[in-house]
Amino acid sequence: MSSFLQVLLDGILNGLVYALVAAGLSMIWGVMDVINFAHGEFLMVGMYVSYWIGFFLNVDPLYSWIAAGIFLFILGAVTYKLIIKNSLGKSAMAPLLATFGLSMVLKNFCMNRFTPNFRILQGTILEGKTLSVGGAILSVPQLATALFALVVLGVLYWMLKKTRLGWAIQATAMDSEAAELMGIKTENIYLLVFGIGGACVGITGGLMTSYLAVYPEVGSLFSLIAFVVVALGGFGSIPGALLAAILIGLVESFSGFYIAAVVKYVAVFAVYIAVILVRPKGLFGW
Repeated sequence: MSSFLQVLLDGILNGLVYALVAAGLSMIWGVMDVINFAHGEFLMVGMYVSYWIGFFLNVDPLYSWIAAGIFLFILGAVTYKLIIKNSLGKSAMAPLLATFGLSMVLKNFCMNRFTPNFRILQGTILEGKTLSVGGAILSVPQLATALFALVVLGVLYWMLKKTRLGWAIQATAMDSEAAELMGIKTENIYLLVFGIGGACVGITGGLMTSYLAVYPEVGSLFSLIAFVVVALGGFGSIPGALLAAILIGLVESFSGFYIAAVVKYVAVFAVYIAVILVRPKGLFGW
């Protein structure tokens, strides 16, 4: 029973982290119909920001995630201004190829400046701390990251559903031309959405530095899972991303423990294909 609970809780915690990684991507994809191929590299940059702040200034990831989120918000906004805006309307593949190029630039820049070495932040506040729940052992840094993710997702969902800005974002996603006629400045909405997408993944990366090693390839797997979560949960849906991410986390955890670690991602993509065949728009797509 304790092993089942351990696997269950591990899956939920991983799923909550995946949900926040995917939330920003979901908004960008849902509002702008643009795939940010550099999303995983944004996560990697957020982790490096938190790592170097901790290394040089001795600021714990429990606080440096704020700087990582702000930095990635700016990076997301600049990416829209300089790359996405100039590639929209040219061809359906232009933004995808442009962000693919950006991902290569970010990855290789970090590879060149920081080397491919794994870097682990030592002496963090939560380092080595665990919590026992019904015989299951939880990593406190991972638990804190998952709880932060849940809070941020809640704030993001509240903003989308209860504020004028959120209504403007949803209106732009549904019909940008009609939104323009209603006085919504869709250009500003696109800029903000890309910034929010960057901030979400920056916050996640900043917090993950407390228990994960940082290296230039760290974002690749998270990026792939984020794409699966968004497609499974539905483009633009925060509840869909949360539910899909927890489902992915549970499938990954249970298949890896009860079948074999090497097949856990096979199981993840098998579930994804099965759901998409039944509901192509995802579980909660707009």
